[in-house]
Amino acid sequence: MTMKPIDVDKLIFRLMTIREAILSCEKSYEPMIQSVHPNYRYSVRNFIRYLKLRTFELRQIQEELSAMGLSSIGHSERYVLANIENILYFLHLYQGEKFRGNYDLGEHPVNYFRSNDVLESNTTRLLGRSNQSLNTRIMVTLPSEAASNYELVKRMIDQGVEVARVNCSHDTQEDWEKMIAHIRQACQETGQECRIYMDLPGPKMRTGPVKLRKKKKKKKQVDYVTLHKGDHLQVYREEVLGHDAQYTKDGELIAPAKISIASPIQFTDLKEGEHIWFDDGKIGGIITSITDEYLDVEIVRANMEKGSKLRAEKGINLPDSKLNLPSLSPDDLSFLPFLTKQADIIGYSFVRQAADVIALQEQLEAYGRSDIGLVLKVENRDAFENLPELLITAMRNPNIGVMIARGDLAVELGAERISEVQEQILWLCEAAFIPNIWATQVLEKLSKEGVATRAEITDASMAARSECVMLNKGDNMLETVQILSNILHRMEAHQYKKKGTLRALRVAEGFLEQQKM
Repeated sequence: MTMKPIDVDKLIFRLMTIREAILSCEKSYEPMIQSVHPNYRYSVRNFIRYLKLRTFELRQIQEELSAMGLSSIGHSERYVLANIENILYFLHLYQGEKFRGNYDLGEHPVNYFRSNDVLESNTTRLLGRSNQSLNTRIMVTLPSEAASNYELVKRMIDQGVEVARVNCSHDTQEDWEKMIAHIRQACQETGQECRIYMDLPGPKMRTGPVKLRKKKKKKKQVDYVTLHKGDHLQVYREEVLGHDAQYTKDGELIAPAKISIASPIQFTDLKEGEHIWFDDGKIGGIITSITDEYLDVEIVRANMEKGSKLRAEKGINLPDSKLNLPSLSPDDLSFLPFLTKQADIIGYSFVRQAADVIALQEQLEAYGRSDIGLVLKVENRDAFENLPELLITAMRNPNIGVMIARGDLAVELGAERISEVQEQILWLCEAAFIPNIWATQVLEKLSKEGVATRAEITDASMAARSECVMLNKGDNMLETVQILSNILHRMEAHQYKKKGTLRALRVAEGFLEQQKM
């Protein structure tokens, strides 16, 4: 492909138009900029500039700038106006002219070097300092065993865990208190720092109980409903014991499979034809009819050979539905007194809109803990689409972050979109100087089975672009932490965010030295 000669005057005009639009937008949003906590005034100003920048089609402009050997605008998330004005300075110089921006060349307050410091400051405030001198911290979900096994907890801290996650959907407050006491004791003995992160469970939709029964040729009782593609499943509003479909001896259907939904969902929020997914998307269906008692669901995704097993307490996603669920569940509200006393960071599950953020901010203020770390978990379509508003609202607090909950997001948006969506979330967080946490199924096979796939290693290496990586619990958790730490050390020598650090390559040196012989 032969590129046409670049019309520099036209390129300057287009960039000047973008610059003026950014400055005008910033001025109109000044009241919003002033409404956030002082910790984030620097951040939100650049964030507004970035949001306006990304309303423009920039692909041709970026291509022309790259062809001219100038810094492109593709890596300017943290210093939008400085980068555009620097480019304009050099383009005018190329034309034998002078350009005067808001600041002289190299004098912008929101610049490359200052932005690094601000992001690191925001990250350390939320996640603590890194014990390993890494840009990316390591978070691990504590297993139930952490409540009774102090040595396990201490080994975790020794291996490099810097944030300990307590999943409040499991165990009891007594267990959580023991886990936290073990973390505090291990930190004191090792001299390491480890923050306590606790998730509010949120209005998570899960399957209800399943009837235990014996199956032919099986000695043990089974605790699942078997579903095949084309089957119908009745999902009940009130609790029923789930069971398989019932057939006559001749194979005629007597009654379809049943299970209940353990959540305060209103069937009036649902429509026929909407999708419903179970167990992180392993089983999928379409709502074919709705009664006062149950949903009739046709299964459209299941294991083709043996069918899929649906157990109790498995997640349910309704990505097409507009659900009127409370942002804070009754359990969330009952847990808050404990969390505000014990946690360094609270994870906000299933947040959807700015009003949800405000609801939790009001609760934290009532407990005198507006200072506590607040992490918005992006795990549904609404949270992703409303992320700019969520971030700016959260910036009223002094200490915030974002978690990319890739499991639920993949179910909500489609697995084929998760790479694109996580990239956009990374860009937005970087532009707002907000630390983000890369979560869900990182090195999961290694943690649970002791062997990592090549795809897992590649995924873990990409996580070095985040400020924190979350590992889930598993039998090989300690080894997994060690391997992840090794990956992060190697990747940070080569890359920071989207940028290559251009460390000298041994493969290049080796080749050139060999040619001298």
